[in-house]
Amino acid sequence: MRDRRREPPREEPEDILEGRNAVAEAIKSGRPMDKVLIAAGDTDAALQRLAALARDAGAVVVPVDRRKLDAMSVTHAHQGIIAQVAAREYASIEDILQTARDRGEAPLIVVCDGLSDPHNLGAILRCAECAGAHGVVIPKRRSVGLTATVAKTSAGAVEYMKVARVTNLAAAIETLKEKGVWVFGTAAEGSVPMYHADLKGPAAIVIGSEGEGMSRLVRSRCDGMVHIPLKGRITSLNAAAAASVLLYEAVRQRLGE
Repeated sequence: MRDRRREPPREEPEDILEGRNAVAEAIKSGRPMDKVLIAAGDTDAALQRLAALARDAGAVVVPVDRRKLDAMSVTHAHQGIIAQVAAREYASIEDILQTARDRGEAPLIVVCDGLSDPHNLGAILRCAECAGAHGVVIPKRRSVGLTATVAKTSAGAVEYMKVARVTNLAAAIETLKEKGVWVFGTAAEGSVPMYHADLKGPAAIVIGSEGEGMSRLVRSRCDGMVHIPLKGRITSLNAAAAASVLLYEAVRQRLGE
Protein backbone atom coordinates (compact mmCIF):
# COMPACT_ATOMS: atom_id res chain seq x y z
CA MET A 1 0.00 0.00 0.00
CA ARG A 2 1.26 3.48 -0.86
CA ASP A 3 2.10 5.85 1.94
CA ARG A 4 -0.14 8.81 1.13
CA ARG A 5 1.77 10.99 3.57
CA ARG A 6 4.69 10.98 1.13
CA GLU A 7 2.64 12.10 -1.87
CA PRO A 8 3.12 15.76 -2.79
CA PRO A 9 -0.05 17.85 -2.51
CA ARG A 10 -1.92 18.31 -5.75
CA GLU A 11 -2.26 21.81 -7.08
CA GLU A 12 -5.79 22.88 -7.86
CA PRO A 13 -6.27 22.89 -11.66
CA GLU A 14 -6.89 26.30 -13.17
CA ASP A 15 -9.66 25.02 -15.41
CA ILE A 16 -12.17 23.45 -12.99
CA LEU A 17 -14.63 24.82 -10.46
CA GLU A 18 -16.02 22.60 -7.71
CA GLY A 19 -19.19 22.90 -5.66
CA ARG A 20 -22.61 24.39 -6.19
CA ASN A 21 -21.92 27.92 -5.03
CA ALA A 22 -18.74 28.23 -7.13
CA VAL A 23 -20.49 26.98 -10.26
CA ALA A 24 -23.60 29.09 -9.65
CA GLU A 25 -21.57 32.29 -9.25
CA ALA A 26 -19.55 31.51 -12.37
CA ILE A 27 -22.76 31.09 -14.39
CA LYS A 28 -24.15 34.32 -12.92
CA SER A 29 -21.00 36.23 -13.85
CA GLY A 30 -21.12 34.95 -17.44
CA ARG A 31 -17.83 33.04 -17.22
CA PRO A 32 -17.45 30.75 -20.25
CA MET A 33 -17.78 27.04 -19.45
CA ASP A 34 -16.78 24.11 -21.61
CA LYS A 35 -18.51 21.33 -19.74
CA VAL A 36 -20.40 20.77 -16.49
CA LEU A 37 -20.20 17.32 -14.90
CA ILE A 38 -22.97 16.35 -12.49
CA ALA A 39 -23.46 13.22 -10.42
CA ALA A 40 -25.57 10.76 -12.41
CA GLY A 41 -28.75 9.70 -10.65
CA ASP A 42 -28.73 12.58 -8.16
CA THR A 43 -32.33 13.81 -7.98
CA ASP A 44 -31.61 16.80 -5.75
CA ALA A 45 -33.79 19.61 -7.11
CA ALA A 46 -31.20 22.32 -6.46
CA LEU A 47 -28.56 20.38 -8.42
CA GLN A 48 -30.96 19.86 -11.33
CA ARG A 49 -31.82 23.57 -11.39
CA LEU A 50 -28.12 24.39 -11.47
CA ALA A 51 -27.62 21.96 -14.36
CA ALA A 52 -30.48 23.63 -16.25
CA LEU A 53 -28.91 27.07 -15.70
CA ALA A 54 -25.60 25.75 -17.04
CA ARG A 55 -27.34 24.43 -20.17
CA ASP A 56 -29.09 27.75 -20.69
CA ALA A 57 -25.69 29.44 -20.44
CA GLY A 58 -24.40 27.28 -23.28
CA ALA A 59 -22.45 24.64 -21.35
CA VAL A 60 -22.53 20.94 -22.20
CA VAL A 61 -23.93 19.14 -19.13
CA VAL A 62 -22.80 15.54 -18.72
CA PRO A 63 -24.03 13.13 -16.00
CA VAL A 64 -21.11 11.02 -14.71
CA ASP A 65 -20.52 8.46 -12.00
CA ARG A 66 -19.94 10.16 -8.66
CA ARG A 67 -16.66 8.25 -8.38
CA LYS A 68 -15.35 10.20 -11.38
CA LEU A 69 -16.16 13.45 -9.61
CA ASP A 70 -14.43 12.13 -6.49
CA ALA A 71 -11.31 11.34 -8.53
CA MET A 72 -11.27 14.79 -10.15
CA SER A 73 -11.96 16.71 -6.98
CA VAL A 74 -9.16 18.56 -5.23
CA THR A 75 -11.31 20.06 -2.47
CA HIS A 76 -13.09 16.74 -1.78
CA ALA A 77 -16.27 18.80 -1.48
CA HIS A 78 -17.61 18.89 -5.03
CA GLN A 79 -21.28 18.55 -3.92
CA GLY A 80 -22.08 16.55 -7.04
CA ILE A 81 -20.95 19.13 -9.60
CA ILE A 82 -17.69 20.15 -11.30
CA ALA A 83 -17.43 22.70 -14.11
CA GLN A 84 -14.64 22.79 -16.66
CA VAL A 85 -14.19 26.45 -17.48
CA ALA A 86 -12.54 28.17 -20.43
CA ALA A 87 -9.14 29.77 -20.02
CA ARG A 88 -10.40 32.62 -22.20
CA GLU A 89 -13.73 33.90 -23.46
CA TYR A 90 -14.89 32.44 -26.77
CA ALA A 91 -15.49 34.52 -29.87
CA SER A 92 -18.07 34.11 -32.63
CA ILE A 93 -17.55 33.29 -36.29
CA GLU A 94 -18.52 36.87 -37.09
CA ASP A 95 -15.80 38.10 -34.70
CA ILE A 96 -13.26 36.03 -36.65
CA LEU A 97 -14.43 37.38 -40.00
CA GLN A 98 -14.40 40.92 -38.62
CA THR A 99 -10.77 40.47 -37.60
CA ALA A 100 -9.92 39.64 -41.21
CA ARG A 101 -11.84 42.69 -42.43
CA ASP A 102 -10.10 44.93 -39.90
CA ARG A 103 -6.72 43.75 -41.23
CA GLY A 104 -7.79 44.10 -44.85
CA GLU A 105 -6.98 40.42 -45.47
CA ALA A 106 -8.73 37.39 -46.90
CA PRO A 107 -9.93 35.23 -43.98
CA LEU A 108 -7.69 32.34 -42.97
CA ILE A 109 -9.41 30.04 -40.49
CA VAL A 110 -8.68 26.64 -38.94
CA VAL A 111 -11.66 24.38 -38.21
CA CYS A 112 -10.95 21.54 -35.76
CA ASP A 113 -13.29 18.57 -36.04
CA GLY A 114 -13.29 16.91 -32.63
CA LEU A 115 -9.74 17.23 -31.30
CA SER A 116 -9.49 15.56 -27.89
CA ASP A 117 -5.84 16.25 -27.03
CA PRO A 118 -5.34 19.67 -25.41
CA HIS A 119 -1.69 19.69 -26.51
CA ASN A 120 -2.78 19.40 -30.14
CA LEU A 121 -5.25 22.26 -29.85
CA GLY A 122 -2.72 24.40 -28.00
CA ALA A 123 -0.10 23.76 -30.69
CA ILE A 124 -2.61 24.62 -33.43
CA LEU A 125 -3.46 27.91 -31.71
CA ARG A 126 0.24 28.73 -31.45
CA CYS A 127 0.90 28.01 -35.11
CA ALA A 128 -2.29 29.77 -36.26
CA GLU A 129 -1.27 32.90 -34.39
CA CYS A 130 2.28 32.80 -35.81
CA ALA A 131 0.91 32.28 -39.34
CA GLY A 132 -1.42 35.27 -39.07
CA ALA A 133 -4.65 33.24 -39.14
CA HIS A 134 -7.76 35.09 -38.04
CA GLY A 135 -9.39 32.43 -35.91
CA VAL A 136 -10.02 28.82 -34.97
CA VAL A 137 -13.40 27.07 -34.83
CA ILE A 138 -14.09 24.12 -32.51
CA PRO A 139 -17.29 22.18 -31.68
CA LYS A 140 -18.87 22.12 -28.23
CA ARG A 141 -19.19 18.34 -28.10
CA ARG A 142 -16.51 15.69 -28.49
CA SER A 143 -13.77 18.29 -28.39
CA VAL A 144 -11.36 19.76 -25.90
CA GLY A 145 -12.09 23.39 -25.05
CA LEU A 146 -9.87 26.24 -23.91
CA THR A 147 -8.51 24.54 -20.83
CA ALA A 148 -5.47 25.60 -18.82
CA THR A 149 -3.41 22.91 -20.60
CA VAL A 150 -4.43 24.31 -23.98
CA ALA A 151 -3.52 27.80 -22.83
CA LYS A 152 -0.13 26.68 -21.57
CA THR A 153 0.69 24.68 -24.71
CA SER A 154 -0.27 27.64 -26.89
CA ALA A 155 2.60 29.63 -25.33
CA GLY A 156 0.39 32.68 -24.95
CA ALA A 157 -1.33 32.45 -28.35
CA VAL A 158 -4.69 31.86 -26.63
CA GLU A 159 -4.61 35.51 -25.59
CA TYR A 160 -4.51 36.70 -29.20
CA MET A 161 -6.21 34.03 -31.30
CA LYS A 162 -10.00 34.20 -31.55
CA VAL A 163 -11.64 30.81 -30.93
CA ALA A 164 -15.30 30.23 -31.79
CA ARG A 165 -17.00 27.28 -30.08
CA VAL A 166 -20.06 26.18 -32.03
CA THR A 167 -22.95 23.82 -31.34
CA ASN A 168 -23.04 22.40 -34.86
CA LEU A 169 -19.79 22.27 -36.81
CA ALA A 170 -21.42 21.35 -40.12
CA ALA A 171 -23.76 24.34 -39.82
CA ALA A 172 -20.81 26.59 -38.94
CA ILE A 173 -19.04 25.47 -42.11
CA GLU A 174 -22.15 26.34 -44.13
CA THR A 175 -22.11 29.80 -42.52
CA LEU A 176 -18.49 30.28 -43.57
CA LYS A 177 -19.33 29.22 -47.12
CA GLU A 178 -22.23 31.68 -47.24
CA LYS A 179 -19.71 34.39 -46.26
CA GLY A 180 -17.54 33.50 -49.25
CA VAL A 181 -14.99 31.30 -47.45
CA TRP A 182 -13.73 28.27 -49.38
CA VAL A 183 -13.56 25.23 -47.06
CA PHE A 184 -10.74 22.70 -47.55
CA GLY A 185 -10.96 19.34 -45.82
CA THR A 186 -7.75 17.42 -45.21
CA ALA A 187 -7.28 13.69 -45.68
CA ALA A 188 -4.61 11.32 -46.92
CA GLU A 189 -6.86 10.36 -49.83
CA GLY A 190 -7.67 13.98 -50.74
CA SER A 191 -7.72 14.50 -54.48
CA VAL A 192 -5.92 17.88 -54.49
CA PRO A 193 -2.25 18.22 -53.44
CA MET A 194 -1.98 21.11 -51.00
CA TYR A 195 0.30 23.04 -53.41
CA HIS A 196 -2.56 23.13 -55.94
CA ALA A 197 -5.19 24.35 -53.47
CA ASP A 198 -5.87 28.08 -53.73
CA LEU A 199 -5.23 29.31 -50.19
CA LYS A 200 -4.69 32.92 -51.23
CA GLY A 201 -8.39 33.72 -51.10
CA PRO A 202 -10.81 33.35 -48.16
CA ALA A 203 -10.02 29.88 -46.83
CA ALA A 204 -10.84 27.56 -43.95
CA ILE A 205 -8.70 24.48 -43.33
CA VAL A 206 -10.50 21.59 -41.62
CA ILE A 207 -8.37 19.34 -39.40
CA GLY A 208 -9.89 16.02 -38.35
CA SER A 209 -9.71 14.33 -34.96
CA GLU A 210 -6.62 12.41 -33.86
CA GLY A 211 -8.10 8.95 -34.32
CA GLU A 212 -10.99 9.13 -36.75
CA GLY A 213 -10.17 12.12 -38.92
CA MET A 214 -13.07 14.21 -40.19
CA SER A 215 -16.61 13.08 -39.54
CA ARG A 216 -18.71 12.07 -42.54
CA LEU A 217 -21.05 15.05 -42.12
CA VAL A 218 -18.22 17.60 -41.92
CA ARG A 219 -16.45 16.01 -44.86
CA SER A 220 -19.62 16.32 -46.96
CA ARG A 221 -19.72 20.08 -46.29
CA CYS A 222 -16.19 20.76 -47.58
CA ASP A 223 -15.69 22.35 -50.98
CA GLY A 224 -12.66 20.18 -51.68
CA MET A 225 -10.31 17.66 -50.10
CA VAL A 226 -6.56 18.27 -50.01
CA HIS A 227 -3.68 16.08 -49.01
CA ILE A 228 -0.14 16.71 -47.80
CA PRO A 229 2.42 14.81 -49.89
CA LEU A 230 4.23 12.32 -47.66
CA LYS A 231 7.56 10.87 -48.82
CA GLY A 232 8.50 8.65 -45.90
CA ARG A 233 7.18 5.35 -44.56
CA ILE A 234 4.81 6.89 -42.01
CA THR A 235 1.44 7.49 -43.63
CA SER A 236 0.14 10.44 -41.65
CA LEU A 237 1.00 13.53 -39.63
CA ASN A 238 -0.63 14.33 -36.33
CA ALA A 239 -3.32 17.02 -36.24
CA ALA A 240 -1.10 19.87 -35.04
CA ALA A 241 1.66 19.09 -37.55
CA ALA A 242 -0.82 18.86 -40.43
CA ALA A 243 -2.36 22.21 -39.46
CA SER A 244 1.10 23.79 -39.31
CA VAL A 245 2.09 22.55 -42.77
CA LEU A 246 -1.14 23.76 -44.37
CA LEU A 247 -1.11 27.12 -42.60
CA TYR A 248 2.38 27.85 -43.82
CA GLU A 249 1.50 26.79 -47.33
CA ALA A 250 -1.20 29.46 -47.09
CA VAL A 251 1.42 31.94 -45.84
CA ARG A 252 3.71 31.06 -48.77
CA GLN A 253 0.93 31.56 -51.28
CA ARG A 254 -0.19 34.83 -49.73
CA LEU A 255 3.33 36.19 -49.82
CA GLY A 256 3.42 35.37 -53.52
CA GLU A 257 6.40 33.06 -53.21
